[in-house]
Amino acid sequence: MRKSLTQLLFTFMVIGSCVAGYFHFSPFWQPFEYKIKDLMLQSRGEIMGDDNIVIVDIDEKSLKTLGQWPWSRDKVAKLLQNLSDFGAAIIGLDVVFAEADNSSPQHILKQFGLPYENLPDYDAILAQTITQTPTVMGYVFALTPDFIEPEGHPKSAAIIIEHERPAHSSLIKPYRAILNIPLIQQKAYSSGYFNTIPDNDGIVRSIPLVMEYDGVLYPSLSLEMIRIALGEKKINIVYDERGVSQIEIGEHIIPTDFYGRLMVNYRGSQHSYEYISAVDVYNNHINPLQVKDKIVLIGTSAAGLLDLRSTPFESVYAGVEVHANAIDNILHQDYIAKPIWTVGVDIISLFVVCFITLAILLLPSALFSFIALVVLNLCIIFIHYYSMIYQGVLFNTILPLVAINILFIIGQAINYFLEIRQKELVKHKFASKVSPAVMNNILSSNNDVLEGVEKEITIFFSDIRNFTALSEAAGAPKHLIHLMNAYMDPMSQIIIRAGGTVDKFIGDAIMAYWNAPLSIENHADKAVSAALEQLHYLPKLNALLKTNPEFAQIVSMSEAKTVPIIDIGIGINTGLAIVGEMGTSSRSDYTVIGDAINLGSRLESLCKYYNSHLTISNFTKSLLKGSYIFRFLDLVTVKGKSEPVEVWQIHDFDTPQKEPLYNVSYEELHEELTLHHEAIALYKEARFSEALSCFEALQKRENKTNEAIYTIYCERCSHYIAFPPASFNGVFVHTTKG
Repeated sequence: MRKSLTQLLFTFMVIGSCVAGYFHFSPFWQPFEYKIKDLMLQSRGEIMGDDNIVIVDIDEKSLKTLGQWPWSRDKVAKLLQNLSDFGAAIIGLDVVFAEADNSSPQHILKQFGLPYENLPDYDAILAQTITQTPTVMGYVFALTPDFIEPEGHPKSAAIIIEHERPAHSSLIKPYRAILNIPLIQQKAYSSGYFNTIPDNDGIVRSIPLVMEYDGVLYPSLSLEMIRIALGEKKINIVYDERGVSQIEIGEHIIPTDFYGRLMVNYRGSQHSYEYISAVDVYNNHINPLQVKDKIVLIGTSAAGLLDLRSTPFESVYAGVEVHANAIDNILHQDYIAKPIWTVGVDIISLFVVCFITLAILLLPSALFSFIALVVLNLCIIFIHYYSMIYQGVLFNTILPLVAINILFIIGQAINYFLEIRQKELVKHKFASKVSPAVMNNILSSNNDVLEGVEKEITIFFSDIRNFTALSEAAGAPKHLIHLMNAYMDPMSQIIIRAGGTVDKFIGDAIMAYWNAPLSIENHADKAVSAALEQLHYLPKLNALLKTNPEFAQIVSMSEAKTVPIIDIGIGINTGLAIVGEMGTSSRSDYTVIGDAINLGSRLESLCKYYNSHLTISNFTKSLLKGSYIFRFLDLVTVKGKSEPVEVWQIHDFDTPQKEPLYNVSYEELHEELTLHHEAIALYKEARFSEALSCFEALQKRENKTNEAIYTIYCERCSHYIAFPPASFNGVFVHTTKG
């Protein structure tokens, strides 16, 4: 039982840690999650991209033939014109012409102050060609400040509409735009940025489809080409509570993360699409059918032009092909995304797999447990792989895997150490009689400890109710002894675990104390918590006793009287006492004496009178820091004492319990106690008639939690109404011990 509870505790600790990590420490586990998803993509293998997407590559062959980059703009113009003549549906430029063409004859002569009016201007030629061809220009955003003053805004023909935009948009907001020269930009129909932003490990897994620059939204090159190809004018941005939820172009719904990024579902390594050398297009050495009615992207795979990226499939990958994959994903609605509802599934799955692991740990065979763990790991990986590859839905994989494996290791360690503890049975037998702290302290004690000191302690007394009936029903003495052992052992262990010292057993009573010989913090709380734990354990203990045939006669007696087999009352008090080794030279005991101990015993005796299972003094109550459910019982002077003491009942911990001590709900109990304390307040003010009405109303409640207290106060109020006291201080004098 203890092993299962310990493993259950660690299960909740692991779940709690993973949930906290999921929401607050994603930078720690996200790189590992990325790697797992990369491996899943690689395991899927390569698939061919859409053959309607073509890449015109400014490759090494083209650079060798046409010269180093940048080429003169008349060559670029010829390249675009040839593609248009071949029937390209739309052309996207993954390059930017941020500076004027210094090789233009007009520009050269102008620099020397010579006449240039009749000479060609290559920038003008390119600008004119752009107006005559289905070309979408490219540009790039500088995402961070680079000490260059922003100039101008990109040109876009897209109409972008935002739906339910939050006060603070999560879209990426760049610092400035690096644009084509004004002559070219003004002639372009539209343009889009071609930024690809890698993750922290340098791999490009997503591209931002929309960015917000200077309060205006601009589409990426791939998104703008899709919009134009589909003949749509509007792009709709849809938000949810996290940020961007999806982007809509006509009937195409594109799921994104809340930054507006599309997770790219890569087709494979480089050359998943047809590559055509730019020089071949320039020289008309291609079959027009290679580009007719197709989407054409112009970019570079040449290493020297620094447009190479790392992707899940390949560490050297042409940046232009990233945009080709994005266009392919959107055209075929073939996405990889993490909708907001997957967050809930992730959290639920953490609970499920951890509890499955807990069940695995309970298997009797370590080998079978390990095999089951391996199977569970494989199931998680397979389910997440299938969901990603075939459903396009991403779930968190790393945290469930980490959780179940850590939990398994901890659980096996618990099993191992508990087995070692089992081998030390003799030591535990001795420790069950006295706390290890007392034992170690006595063995290493000096004369000061043995001679005794005055110290504040919390004293605990408990007693079995109807013990005489139990003794008579037990029959043979050995049955009674076995019954007492079955009761005393778990009760003592609860006290010891709570840091208490079991002082002695007095017949059916237990005497214990806290804060001696070693000082401990919150000793009053520890005593009360131990008492409540004992009361919570009693139903389980009684259920166990019922199954033991040795106690059949006792069970019959309890059923006939409709009372529990074992029911107890507990009294707790806090005060100064003398603690130390006491006795004779031949026989001594480490114990406690003093008025505080006597009052603790009296409080236990009053449990039966007030129908309370746990009675404490105001001295103990004033030291409590935990949350408990209190009931004021009385202001009394007990037998042998002259000073009045407040007597309080503690019902339970002040939190809803899975197995409450009383047959009422948490709310009903608080409602009853509120009415009770209102009645007590009237009683203390000597408003006996009003108090009597309240107590009588409480007495009539069906599910009241104290059978005796309302009768007591009804009788007192009736007495004081009939015989009004000359002066009333609320103190009741007990002339007996209970």
